[in-house]
Amino acid sequence: MKPQPLRRALLGLAAAGLLYGPAASWAAPDYPTKPVTIIVPFPAGGGTDVIFRSVQQRLQAALGVSVIIDNRSGAGGTVGTGFGAKANPDGYTLVAATTSTIASADAVYPKLPYDPIKDLMPVGTIGTTPFVLVVTPSLAARDLKGFIDYAKAHPQALNYGSIGNGSLSHLTGELFKQRTGIEMTHVPYRGAAPAQADLMAGQIQALFDNPPALLAQVRGSRMRALAISEPSAGFDGVPTFEQAGIKDFKPQLWYGLMAPAATPQPVMQRLRAALDTAMNDPALRADMLAKGVTPWNVQPDGFQAQIRGDIKLWGGIARSVNARAD
Repeated sequence: MKPQPLRRALLGLAAAGLLYGPAASWAAPDYPTKPVTIIVPFPAGGGTDVIFRSVQQRLQAALGVSVIIDNRSGAGGTVGTGFGAKANPDGYTLVAATTSTIASADAVYPKLPYDPIKDLMPVGTIGTTPFVLVVTPSLAARDLKGFIDYAKAHPQALNYGSIGNGSLSHLTGELFKQRTGIEMTHVPYRGAAPAQADLMAGQIQALFDNPPALLAQVRGSRMRALAISEPSAGFDGVPTFEQAGIKDFKPQLWYGLMAPAATPQPVMQRLRAALDTAMNDPALRADMLAKGVTPWNVQPDGFQAQIRGDIKLWGGIARSVNARAD
């Protein structure tokens, strides 16, 4: 028996994906139709905020709708990340992710309000920032070898600062101790500014931090850069840790874009395409490099692999020294 004309028409619409229903509605190219919000879990004006505001403009052009930055800071970025992770998974609320909020947070915060693997999906990466070892100018060591030799000759004489207990600045110092076999005493601060002030005053002898936070002080000879995890603008002539003889020590802070779990795949694909377009903009890449951030754009699978590897690395370091965020 042949289908009647109306039935044939309905079958044709169903085959074309034009009938109403979940699969059909997401198959239609109707995303986005309203502004997209990126939750930046740190204060306005900070490093993460500055980077995402650079990306915001290009992403807005690629999506064809407004992209809004919503700063929701607190508890080392975990408050805003938790808010974004629990948002409606429709592609209209995204999360600015970093190594500290995704890879190390689970180990240093006893009651994390989200699961970095189960509650969030990677859209893609944006960039990386290396870590620099800087020392007080009064320290006799002039290079990394001299610093390590001094530490071994004077056990427990060196104090290294960090921007807070459980921060990547802290964990990088602990990883450095493991890789070199030296002893240093950790002195936590509430942020980069007081740590830098005490370093320049000689109250502490060493600090691990990112280039943008240190460049002005290094250029002013108020602190000395001994090594960096990867080359960075403004630190020409500073050797990498590997060049200075420390193998398997490449700490970095990465920035990426994530969405709540269960966001539909067609939406994720649209976001991925828009991020690719944004990251291929030469002006954006130049702007990021000028800010001390190396553009780094990998696909979601590669980003997920990076996350899992860093959770193992930084979580392991944090647990080995019982690091807990303040």
